[in-house]
Amino acid sequence: MSTEVKTKEKVDMDPKYIIKLTVTLLLCCLVVAAALGGVNAITKDKIAAINWENTVTAMKAVVADPDSTEFSDALENTEAMTAAAASAGGTLDSVYEVLVGGENAGYAIKVVASGSQGSIEMMVGVDGEGAVTGVSIVDNAETAGIGSKVMNNEPLSSGTGVLDQFIGKSAADGALAVGTNVDAISGATVSTKGVTTGVNAALAVAGAIG
Repeated sequence: MSTEVKTKEKVDMDPKYIIKLTVTLLLCCLVVAAALGGVNAITKDKIAAINWENTVTAMKAVVADPDSTEFSDALENTEAMTAAAASAGGTLDSVYEVLVGGENAGYAIKVVASGSQGSIEMMVGVDGEGAVTGVSIVDNAETAGIGSKVMNNEPLSSGTGVLDQFIGKSAADGALAVGTNVDAISGATVSTKGVTTGVNAALAVAGAIG
């Protein structure tokens, strides 16, 4: 091995060099971490504001009088509420109190249920009498041209939107089920069943709140 190579190896393994390299890497990590922290601090409030705006839009779509309605912050999800949603086959995300003139007028309940291609996130409005006031799809992965017909509230053969058919239904109607008290768009039965599960879950949550 040449003298030049041996010298280089000695320099690379020198403790002072290793310490210098370690300190340099540490300082780089600290700078990057500080930069990421700064970006997060700047964007966190903006992201939260956008998310809330989107949530309010979804909630306004499921209440009877959106222009006169306000909403509380998300309520605490109790074990009873979470269990009620699960018993109906859905997953509870969040619950917001619907306020009209400062008085409780029901709840806007965000739930998740399984569709044909993945999860369907939806907002369901339930009034003070326990009846559905509206259903709005927040996010989904249903097949375009098939399940998307349900997500977009396209009309049934009766002319009523597939999501609109849930308005006025309550726990008093018994468990909602496609083919019994819920109609499906042809070819999109699984997607309709997913939404139906979500509505049942929301009604169960509203019942748990009391």
